[in-house]
Amino acid sequence: MQQPLNHHLAELNVGRLVAPTDDPRVAEFMDALDRINGLGKRMPGFVWMMEGSGEPGTGNTDAKIGGDPQHVSNLTVWENVETLENFVWNTVHRQFYERRTEWFEILGEMHFVMWWVPEGHQPTLDEALEKLDHLRKHGNSDFAFDWSWLEQAELYKRGRCGAVAAE
Repeated sequence: MQQPLNHHLAELNVGRLVAPTDDPRVAEFMDALDRINGLGKRMPGFVWMMEGSGEPGTGNTDAKIGGDPQHVSNLTVWENVETLENFVWNTVHRQFYERRTEWFEILGEMHFVMWWVPEGHQPTLDEALEKLDHLRKHGNSDFAFDWSWLEQAELYKRGRCGAVAAE
């Protein structure tokens, strides 16, 4: 799938922590959030991040899912696939991604989705959850997709997610 003209790539990643945010079992993850999010915001190709992304229990109701304080949602927009891939696979983010089973429950269903948005559009969490629901029910399409749908996702192909990522 090719990137439509005058569009950026939006992505939503959701997860549920194995323990409350103040529990020592998730302390290393919680302590790294500001650093990882800050790095992402400084990366070439970064466009936008939903406030409260990745911060469970924050006062920002835009980032909450079902009122569960252990739920984490991260919603960002990137210029293109390559810039998102660079952040995910070529920075310290990858080290935390590879350790995700230490901090997150296995959800039993897809928890990551991408889609194209017109330049300047800031998606809402409701919009993103609709995309995720569509992907879960119908699989990859132009409406909602995962890494495997994108021919240009070269770094993903080399660092392919294990089965746990899609569960």
